[in-house]
Amino acid sequence: MSQTATAQHSRRLTIVLVMLVAFIGVELVTGLLTGSLSLISDAAHMGTDALGVGMALAAVVAARGSVRGARTYGLYRLEILAALANTVLLFVVAGYVVWEAIGRWSDPPPISTGPMLIVAAVGLLINLIGFRLIKVEDESLNLRGARLELVADLLGSIGVIAAAVIVRSTGWLIADPIIATALGVFVLPRAFKLGREAVRILVQAAPSHLDVGRINESLASLPRVVDVHDLHVWTLTSGMEVFSAHLMIEDDADPHSTLDSARFMLQEDFKIRHATLQVEPRAHTGCTELSW
Repeated sequence: MSQTATAQHSRRLTIVLVMLVAFIGVELVTGLLTGSLSLISDAAHMGTDALGVGMALAAVVAARGSVRGARTYGLYRLEILAALANTVLLFVVAGYVVWEAIGRWSDPPPISTGPMLIVAAVGLLINLIGFRLIKVEDESLNLRGARLELVADLLGSIGVIAAAVIVRSTGWLIADPIIATALGVFVLPRAFKLGREAVRILVQAAPSHLDVGRINESLASLPRVVDVHDLHVWTLTSGMEVFSAHLMIEDDADPHSTLDSARFMLQEDFKIRHATLQVEPRAHTGCTELSW
């Protein structure tokens, strides 16, 4: 991610964070006063949004100002840790809302729909603005997490509006806990997908969009290459794949030509721009593939 894009992300995330924090208290207090669980659940989702956006902002700023030395890869992994924390928060909030909503199905309390409807409409507007600000071309996993939470809360605001309209027009009080349950269930599979991506990166699994076998075959097919070993590919942070391998070549082959060909092939065919390649002659001894 370029410095310009990083600065743009920081500004936009800051604006979204300020809007969310400023509105959470209003939504929560209104939910408690009106007795609306769907509005309280939306406030909880918005609180999770604020935490997620705040961690995304912290990760972007930390990555931009990362210092080398002991941290040879900088602080890029903070982004993935923040995305994983976002996932946990999403599960906690969704679980609480579903549990509380189910308990209200049998005896839903009365709610005041006027303030509920007004606050939900304002929340919808805030989430629309936030979603628009974070909608950028160069998306990272953590920014996708922040957008996911905004989408969930966007739909939450729509659900709260629907619940207020139903209760106000029909008196059907159970609409509020039903919609609150639906809001909690909605976010779970999306949170699971986000968490799965974050875990794959943390355990340094090969990126799902890359065929490791095909990469190995492509390198082995380069002129004068006789063997490829100790090949590893992993994701440092979203959109940043890292690759390393040993290329064994004929004794009289030109290592510079082999290195240039390998790096060009990795960039053009697999979009891998950060590769560490060790080129060694066939007669070289003492370089054995690691057992793991």
